[in-house]
Amino acid sequence: MQESELTVIYEDNHIIVVLKPQNIACCPDESGDDNLLDCVKRYIKEKYGKPGNAFVGLVHRLDRPTGGVMVFAKTSKAAARLTEQMKTGGFEKKYLTVLCGVPGKPAATLENYLRKNTVNNMVYVCTRSEEGAKFASLDYRVLEEKDGLALAEVTLHTGRTHQIRVQMSAINCPVYGDMRYGGERAVKGKLALWAYFLRFSHPTTGEKMCFKAEPPVDEGVWKKFSIDV
Repeated sequence: MQESELTVIYEDNHIIVVLKPQNIACCPDESGDDNLLDCVKRYIKEKYGKPGNAFVGLVHRLDRPTGGVMVFAKTSKAAARLTEQMKTGGFEKKYLTVLCGVPGKPAATLENYLRKNTVNNMVYVCTRSEEGAKFASLDYRVLEEKDGLALAEVTLHTGRTHQIRVQMSAINCPVYGDMRYGGERAVKGKLALWAYFLRFSHPTTGEKMCFKAEPPVDEGVWKKFSIDV
């Protein structure tokens, strides 16, 4: 990913909010592929003519196949304060997703315990007593139904790996394009999961910051629905 391809939604001396493309890692991983964090560092280094490496702090993550809004810190103080907000629930994160199937309830809270298998990088619903079990909670709300699919808004209360994909699959409504967790209802295509809404307090001013970005509404399954963010 080139710096020229980076979509910057907002930037000041303390934070930078950007759009993460789908199928790009948000930070370095074992694949060695280029990633969004390094791209943001190159962008800042080039824009401000900084010698050496530019500091960019990773505050939160999105799975590689998930696109949407991300905030990075431009100072260590901003990184620490935003990370603390993440821990204390100061971040509000909402997603849009297309589900294969329509949930039995138009809106509900899903609460599960999830366990990650580090060998195959899969996450499973488990019991509270199992080793490695972590509590996971989200709210979903169906916005529109069409052709056996549902457009839903999901609000995360915890940030577990693959959380939305696993919890929606657990109610037999997997995310469209999710071949990993979709089971018998899996449909091939680009994963229809998009982080469209992010709200947090500015790390230095305390001002409430809110950012939105619509999914690629002219692509794939998103075209079926009326999306207005």
